[in-house]
Amino acid sequence: MGIQGPVTVCYKLVSGIPILLDVYLPPLQATQRDVKEVLLPFIIYFHAGGLSVGNKKSYFPTWLHNRVISLGYGFISADYQLLPPATAHDIIKDIQDAFSFITGNLLEDQNTRIKGDPDRLVVAGSSAGGLCAYLAALHASPKPKALLSIYGMGGNFFSPHYLVPKKEVFFRGREILDPEEFTDFLYPYKGGTPTTIVDSPPAYHPPTYHIPGYPANRRMLLPRLYLQLGVFLDYYTGMHQPSISKVLREILDKGETEGNANGFKQAIPEIHQTVIPQIMVDGNWPATMLLHGTADTAVPIEESRHLRGLLDAAGVPVDFIEFNGKEHSFDYETDAEEVWKEQFDMVKAFLYKSLG
Repeated sequence: MGIQGPVTVCYKLVSGIPILLDVYLPPLQATQRDVKEVLLPFIIYFHAGGLSVGNKKSYFPTWLHNRVISLGYGFISADYQLLPPATAHDIIKDIQDAFSFITGNLLEDQNTRIKGDPDRLVVAGSSAGGLCAYLAALHASPKPKALLSIYGMGGNFFSPHYLVPKKEVFFRGREILDPEEFTDFLYPYKGGTPTTIVDSPPAYHPPTYHIPGYPANRRMLLPRLYLQLGVFLDYYTGMHQPSISKVLREILDKGETEGNANGFKQAIPEIHQTVIPQIMVDGNWPATMLLHGTADTAVPIEESRHLRGLLDAAGVPVDFIEFNGKEHSFDYETDAEEVWKEQFDMVKAFLYKSLG
């Protein structure tokens, strides 16, 4: 069979713009060659970037990819629409379309078709990609057998991290941003609504810049800006008038506890409740593994702890590994494979237990 991967495939078009995924295939066994159809287990991975930046090749988890391939599974890294102008509702549709495509005629070489086995899929993601994984657990068909979240966003949206404006440094020690420099990305969008975008790779200024290595792609700063202003959920849901963040902030200010979602849920229009994972968790959620650093300031570890509690209460099998003293993106550090090999191998064991 000639297909080796990565193979880039378009899984849908949005306003004429192709949305792509990369397929990495394991070495196929002799019995899988020269047959009309091969069903493979796949890990479907969604990239980080705060939902506003990145693509299928950025923030690529080599440590995870290598372990997946060594198990004989396929690995897929998928693009999705970015906000703004997209919202979680658009991203859910992308996820659903990706799952349908993967379990359809994913790849074809001569007379052989390769499809994702609908009974052997795992969804995974880092940071914002972890949130995409949560949305897949709720809305994808076929439903994934298991879920891997690496410091995933969205474990608890009803918290000050998302709802309260900040005036002091809060995000990885980085400066407070000036909103006046981002009016083209702030509703009602000076200059008009941003155009649909699905691929926005990270970019950095050179060492000669007055802040060496500072992000050159302004979209890299949007997640921090929206959290700083306490309006991330406005852009996530698309509900700006009235501001859903302001509505929920008023409930938080009245003393509603973050752990009790009922007061918040009642204030959210039904159409938007479907994009808030914590009010949608039930016993149908797939077996889950959570990884998170205890010193994470971009996505506080309390998000994964809160989600773990909800999954426990729903009777969902959940494994949780905390990485003591580690910030966001710890698994990309140069010595991560050496330092965290045991924990990464536990992820491999979780995948094998889930898919066989």
